[in-house]
Amino acid sequence: MVTITPMTIDGHSFVATTVLLPKTTLLVVSNDNGYIMCGALDVGLLNEKLADRKVIAGRAVGVKTIEQLLNAPLESVTFEAESRGISAGMIGKDALVKMV
Repeated sequence: MVTITPMTIDGHSFVATTVLLPKTTLLVVSNDNGYIMCGALDVGLLNEKLADRKVIAGRAVGVKTIEQLLNAPLESVTFEAESRGISAGMIGKDALVKMV
């Protein structure tokens, strides 16, 4: 099952997506510029093999709900996210606001 829910953070629009898979749940909160995601996100791949795409993204591990993703510290972020002032350790929703 896939659930897509519009949401607002500090007056900015985002979309929360939850994908229920066997033994795994994928969690993403995004806008037109970037996204944060659960531990399934491969930041190394984005930074190394797909660097030319300049993806703005962050990864939080150990989260099981969108609410947890929004409130968890990011474990890692892409180089492009860092260039926008987003860093590992930053709370997910704070990182999202910097993606606006």
